[in-house]
Amino acid sequence: MRSRRETFDDVVIDVAERARGYLGNRYAAVEFAVEEVPPTDPAPWEEQAAPLGRLVPVGGAVGHRIVVYRRPIETRARDAAEVSVIVREVVAEQVAALLGVPTSEIDL
Repeated sequence: MRSRRETFDDVVIDVAERARGYLGNRYAAVEFAVEEVPPTDPAPWEEQAAPLGRLVPVGGAVGHRIVVYRRPIETRARDAAEVSVIVREVVAEQVAALLGVPTSEIDL
């Protein structure tokens, strides 16, 4: 039996693998991460509501990172199928932001 956390991680891993096709060699080092909740200090460009995900741009020795926040997504979803839909949307938004393309071009 898998926990909700493990099931959520599996969804993110699956979606991240699909996203790799859009990232290509230039962004091959992008990391995907799951965190329980977002930090309490959103970046100035982010909404003041709890974000569902975040793109952490490259800085120093660390590469780009796309973070998906488990609890806000699970709170908004009615069931496991909707969790998957929201995770795909969040990752697509972050990948599109990284690539500088409209979200509609990213089909995960």
